[in-house]
Amino acid sequence: METRVTEIAPDIYRLSTYVDEAGLLFNQFLVDAEDPLLFHCGLRALFPPVSEAVARVVPVDRLRWITFGHVEADECGSLNSWLAAAPRAEVAHGTMGCLVSVNDMADRTPRPLRDGEVLDLGGRRVRRLETPHVPHGWDAGLLYEETTGTLLCGDLFTGLGDAPALTERDIVSPALAAEDAFGATCLTAATAPTIRRLAGLRPSALGLMHGPSYTGDCGRALLDLATAYEERFERSRERAGGP
Repeated sequence: METRVTEIAPDIYRLSTYVDEAGLLFNQFLVDAEDPLLFHCGLRALFPPVSEAVARVVPVDRLRWITFGHVEADECGSLNSWLAAAPRAEVAHGTMGCLVSVNDMADRTPRPLRDGEVLDLGGRRVRRLETPHVPHGWDAGLLYEETTGTLLCGDLFTGLGDAPALTERDIVSPALAAEDAFGATCLTAATAPTIRRLAGLRPSALGLMHGPSYTGDCGRALLDLATAYEERFERSRERAGGP
C-alpha cells in the first residue's frame, strides 16, 4: 500500500492510504512546526507506510505530539508504535478520552486537553474542540489549526472510495451516502448545533479522515451537513412517535 503525501495548507500535510479491501481512504495529518504534531495514528498495519511518509517531511523521532479525534482502531491503533519510534512524543487527547481509555492504552502517560485548550507548536497553534458523539463516541473531538484556519475534522464527511488530495466539489452528498451505508453518526438533539458551532470557525480548509481535503466553502458545507443530520434526527423522532 502506498501512502501519498500532499501539503493541503502551509505546513499541514495529508498522509493518505487507500485500502482497497475496505473501499476507504485512511488519512493522517502532520503539522510541521518546531514541535511537529500528528493527528490520527492509523491502524497498526498501516504504521510502516505512514511512518515512511512522515519521514519524507520530518524525521519520525522529531514528533512532539500524537493526537487523534476519538478512540477507534483507525484513529489510534498504532499509537504505541509511534511512541516507540518518537521518544520525545506525548499523546494528547481530550480529558474524557484519557480518563476512560487512553490512560490505560498508551505506553506513556497522555496529556489531557480541555475543550478549547491550545497547543503552541512553535509556528502553528492547534486547538482541541470537544464534540461528544459527533460523529461517534463520548470522547470525540477535533483539532483546529488557528494560523491556517484548517479544521481537522476526523470522521465528519466520511466518503466511500478513493479521492483526490484536494477538492472544491460537493462533499456533503458523498457523506450522506456513506451514512446511509454505515449509520455511523449519533443522531441526537446536539448533533446539528455542534456542527453549526464548527461552521462558526469559518475554516479555510477541512481535513477529512476518509475522503479528500476540502478547500471550497467550508462553512457552507458544515451548515449543509448539520441541516441534513437535523432533518434525519427529526424524521427518526417522528417514526418513534416522539414529541
